[in-house]
Amino acid sequence: MFLGIDIGTGSSKAVLADADGHLLDSEVVAHEVSYPRPGWAEFDAEGTGWTEVARLCRALFDRHDAGAVAGVCVSAMGPSLVVTDEDLVPLRPAILYGIDSRAGAEIAQLTEEFGAEAIFADSGKALSSQAVGPKIRWLRNHEPELFARARRWHSLSSYILAKLTGEFVLDHHTASQCDPLYDLRHNQWHPGRYAAVAGHLPQPRLAWPAEVSGTVNAGAAQATGLPAGVPVCAGTVDAWAEAFSAGVRHPGDLMLMYGSTMFFVQVLGQFRAEPRLWTTAGVDPGSLTLAAGMSTSGSLTTWLQRLFGDTPFETLVAEAAAVRPGSDGLLLLPYFAGERTPVFDPDARGLIAGLSLRHGRGHLFRAAYEGIGFGIRQILEYLENAGEPIRRVVAVGGGTKARLWTEIVSDITGREQIVPEQTIGASYGDALMAAIGTGAVSAATEWARTAAIVKPEPGTAAVYAQLYATYGQLYPSNREHLHVLAALQEPESG
Repeated sequence: MFLGIDIGTGSSKAVLADADGHLLDSEVVAHEVSYPRPGWAEFDAEGTGWTEVARLCRALFDRHDAGAVAGVCVSAMGPSLVVTDEDLVPLRPAILYGIDSRAGAEIAQLTEEFGAEAIFADSGKALSSQAVGPKIRWLRNHEPELFARARRWHSLSSYILAKLTGEFVLDHHTASQCDPLYDLRHNQWHPGRYAAVAGHLPQPRLAWPAEVSGTVNAGAAQATGLPAGVPVCAGTVDAWAEAFSAGVRHPGDLMLMYGSTMFFVQVLGQFRAEPRLWTTAGVDPGSLTLAAGMSTSGSLTTWLQRLFGDTPFETLVAEAAAVRPGSDGLLLLPYFAGERTPVFDPDARGLIAGLSLRHGRGHLFRAAYEGIGFGIRQILEYLENAGEPIRRVVAVGGGTKARLWTEIVSDITGREQIVPEQTIGASYGDALMAAIGTGAVSAATEWARTAAIVKPEPGTAAVYAQLYATYGQLYPSNREHLHVLAALQEPESG
């Protein structure tokens, strides 16, 4: 058996799979991240993350023989920053990925220090809240005594790897989101920037995500029930593990992940970069990807459901399905939590345009799906213009269960979407990495099987083309007004 574990934003999941990709068992435990201040997002790497890994393992091994586990791989939300002492004890909660925006001043500082063009040339992207380097600099600037006591820095997945094996290893994909420390063109730590940003902290050894990087040690065996000596692969960031699980591994493949946010990963054939996108290392050795993300998608439909008095989700979907394409002239800009790609504006806000007394909740719910769909179409165009032709779109995530949503997206974008049979996500991709890394299956093995293909309805193309043109003007025409309104939403000081 192969054990895959993923620590996500809302839960930790573990799966056991055999070498043919058959899911043998799974276990999930819910958790929450912490938002101690505006713009901060944190997670307890040891008390929650490591504790849940041990709990998930124990639950699975109550039902299965742990002695049959032939390999382990762990992914996690990221890139995140965990700093520890010499005994691997975290000195503070993990600082999470792009949703933690505390290091704005440090982004500007590092950009001025190294030069925006030089960073972009080596990293394939501009510095943003997604990057780890500014978070490390933030620790040096704001918690200097704590930073002086730190002896190692980790991502969340590499911290779990260290707990399991004692090894200090970071995978190439996560490292490629640690800008400006990593040289993406040469897949190595940048010789001129690492010490300037990380100071006395040593460089983690680099490995590809499916590469065996250590074995379960005695302490981890006691905590988890895993046998000592089981190989453990390096692991990676959850979205890329999920793309791997869905067979998004070849140039032109694109993963479209429907969740509380929307995330995109496209596999590249060669190095390409675009300022509004993120170029990163991929999962397979030497591979490259382009990525993008929207700040609000499924969370918007959840908000609407609450707004409508917790009406059953199925009822709202049925009412939305009864509304004709275009929502009878209703258009929604889905920037309810700011926006990442393509505007990168934390002060952008949502907008509902065209409201009339004849519109009901079905119109609003459909308009939400359509607004997200227009945002997806924009990003797909950016990806294709900056990268390479999109050959295949694979839809994953919990949102794929709402067939109406995927149908609307296909209608708006004019693209087919493949929905895999197994949608459990990143932990399933981790199990495949463990099977590949240990040599149980070949490096080219894919477990993804198609469950459905969603095709666009040609009859909707004209109305969606007209609305898409208007959608493209909503943000630029209203940007300054939205910023004024966003400022009024800031909590009063004190």
